[in-house]
Amino acid sequence: MSDVKWIKISTNIFDDEKILLIEGMPEKYTIITCWFKLLCLAGKSNNSGVFVLNDKIAYNDEMLASIFRMPVSSVRLSLNTFQNFGMIELIDGVITIPNWDKHQSLESYEKKKEYDRQYQAQKRLEQKEIVKNRTTNRTSIVLLDKDIDIEEDKDIEKKEISKEKKYGFDTFWKSYPRKVGKEKCLNWFLTHKPNEELVNKMIKTLEAFKQSKQWSVAQYIPHPYTWLNRGGWDDELEVQENSFQSASKTPIQWQEVKENTFEEDLELCRKHPEILNGMDVYNPERAKKIREMLKEI
Repeated sequence: MSDVKWIKISTNIFDDEKILLIEGMPEKYTIITCWFKLLCLAGKSNNSGVFVLNDKIAYNDEMLASIFRMPVSSVRLSLNTFQNFGMIELIDGVITIPNWDKHQSLESYEKKKEYDRQYQAQKRLEQKEIVKNRTTNRTSIVLLDKDIDIEEDKDIEKKEISKEKKYGFDTFWKSYPRKVGKEKCLNWFLTHKPNEELVNKMIKTLEAFKQSKQWSVAQYIPHPYTWLNRGGWDDELEVQENSFQSASKTPIQWQEVKENTFEEDLELCRKHPEILNGMDVYNPERAKKIREMLKEI
């Protein structure tokens, strides 16, 4: 069976939900590299998506690690990830790609093909026959490649909308007052998959903070991605509000304090030390320096 010199990759593969989830992982580059090497090996073998060597020996993780020139631990991590996401599958312990022929048809580049359930079922039976006829019992891996179809007949706009609505992201994004880093926030939701209870807690906390003085100025509202990473839904508003209330009891207006130079703030804090409580919120570094200088006076 002759080698295939190329495979087809969808141009929107990095918009796929599974790839987005992988990109949120610490070893994302290693896993994605291993994925593309698996696709290339499947094309090179040109064996209807079945990963066997010389039609006899099934590939295992150690063999793939040697071929890919990657550590065995990295290959195992990648394969486990693919299997969890449904990108690979074990069929009787043997490698096969159920829809490889659909995605990698060599007959046409332009014509879109309908998804034929009977055809796919027949291909699966053929792959199982290949597995039964092999002469080794060694474990192998099956690729379920649903990411490489450049002719995939799906509504991209509906796909994007469904992703944004998943796991409460659209509800969070509408509620958060600072609209920056939308893609990062979407990736966070797709990776962490917060349940309804946590999303409701987020919204409740956001609504409380949006009514506070602390978030009355846009530049003091944290970026939403930062807020998510540090678990901002557990922030306690009462302590922060008290800091503002302490500052508001002085004859110095809050807005005036924020516009002062360092020297002016130092003089004001010398006369009214309670202002430092509010300064801890909007300029903690300056508050720390002023405290140190006041101790020396």
